[in-house]
Order: sequence, then C-alpha cells, then structure tokens
Amino acid sequence: MKTNISTSPYKGFRFPPEIISHAVWLYFRFSLSFRDVEELLAQRRIVVTYETVRQWCLKFGQTSANELRRRRPRCGDTWHLDEVYLKINGKTHYLWRAVDQDGNVLDILVQSRRNKQAAKRFFRKLLKGLQYAPRVIITDTLKSFGAAKREILPGVEHWQHKGLNNRAENSHQPTRLREKKMRRFKSAKQAQRFLSAFGPIYGHFQPQRHRLNASEYRALIQRQFQE
Repeated sequence: MKTNISTSPYKGFRFPPEIISHAVWLYFRFSLSFRDVEELLAQRRIVVTYETVRQWCLKFGQTSANELRRRRPRCGDTWHLDEVYLKINGKTHYLWRAVDQDGNVLDILVQSRRNKQAAKRFFRKLLKGLQYAPRVIITDTLKSFGAAKREILPGVEHWQHKGLNNRAENSHQPTRLREKKMRRFKSAKQAQRFLSAFGPIYGHFQPQRHRLNASEYRALIQRQFQE
C-alpha cells in the first residue's frame, strides 16, 4: 500500500521513509550512539550527520513506540513492578517499571521520589495506559507499593517478596547498558522521553527465541519488521 504523501509524517524530509525508519530502528534496537548510526549509514553510502539522526529519533522514536504499543495484543494479568535508581546531574532519581509475566514492558516512569505518592502516580499511569486491572501484582518489599496499592487497587492480590520479582529486576538490564553508552542521562525529561520509546521498540525485537525453531523465528522477525 502506498503512503499518502499529503498525510505522511515523513513529508518534507529529504530522505525516504525506509532510510529514516532504518536509522531509528538501529538506534533503539542496539546499543549505538548517534555517531555509530551515522557511520553504519555511511557504509551504505547514505551520507547524513549524527545530528540528523538525532532529530529523526526524537521525531519518530516515540511515534513508532506508540504505534507498536497500540497494535500489541493485550498483555498479561500478572504485573511485576520494581524501581531502580538513576543518577541524573548528580541527583538520584528513580525509574519505575512494570512488566507482565511474559516480560513485556507495560510502562515506565522517571520520578525524583520513591514514596507513596510516587507509587500512586505510577499505578495511575499504568491503569490509564492499559485500561484494565491486573489479577495480581508482584513487588519487592518497598512499603510504598503496598500503601499505594491499598488505595488504587484495593481488590487486587499483592505478593511482596524480593525473590519473586526477578523478572522486573532483570528488565532493567537493557536500560543500564544504554545509560552507560549515553554516559548517563542529562535530565529526567530526557530519560523519560528516551526510555518511553526505547522500551517498546527494543522489546518488539526481543522474541523468546529459545521457544521457537529456526523457521518460526525467521517468520516472526519478518512480521515484526513489517509492523
């Protein structure tokens, strides 16, 4: 199907959508800098500056992530919630993250606190975005989770045990790799903007390969590229 040029978000850009979307995919899928993407494109005789790549990622990264989130099937009913610290300009912030039982990232929120109010804010963001309540939530022993859950999700079962929450804790690893590559985030706003796009795009191309044979995996990857 041909794109309607008059309504295309790529209208006015010198490069075709295929090149722009490829650059955006490279940046969010792999631990690459803007300069790395510039070099990979140059190898294919596509001459762009790293600043152009940055502008493409700012404009189209979140749009792509939102579209992937809209198209994905309903996620699981078991939510694993966790928070991890981020150092931003010498100050401690907290990245709140929720994943389901299959490891799908449900949502993230960067905040300067990890108290009850911060937990409530995160619960509300989750419910607004997903439009359904979980069957059970699993967290570590942070008291803020329990206090917020009693007000926001009083009828939902809650398991609090650090050993049960490895799925959420492991989901922070890709973020740590990108944080190191980017030499830390420069602001809470930048961290929120990047991670909101990074999570859905990166996760979309991380199928559970150990459960698939070679032909199934290749077919799945092709469907993911088409999406």
